[in-house]
Amino acid sequence: MDRRERIEARLREAFAPLALEVVDDSARHRAHAGSTGGGHYRVVLVSERFRGVPRVERHRMVYASLAEALREEIHALELDARTPEEASPTAPGAQQ
Repeated sequence: MDRRERIEARLREAFAPLALEVVDDSARHRAHAGSTGGGHYRVVLVSERFRGVPRVERHRMVYASLAEALREEIHALELDARTPEEASPTAPGAQQ
């Protein structure tokens, strides 16, 4: 199991997502200033567990679920954490 798969497994276990996408963007960031060797990842996560939870707290929930990986395997993490309603194509501000 590679890093991306481990991240995805942890998020599936923690959030029972309705939708999950984990993209490894590490190749785009190789050898940039401040790089510690960990990967760069983009995560789109849609879960009922985010209902009624402010955006900052959602990010904290994700960081907590990935705490070990953030210490050793993840250098940068871009998050898009939404409720099912927010992810709906008819939601205000949704991309068409």
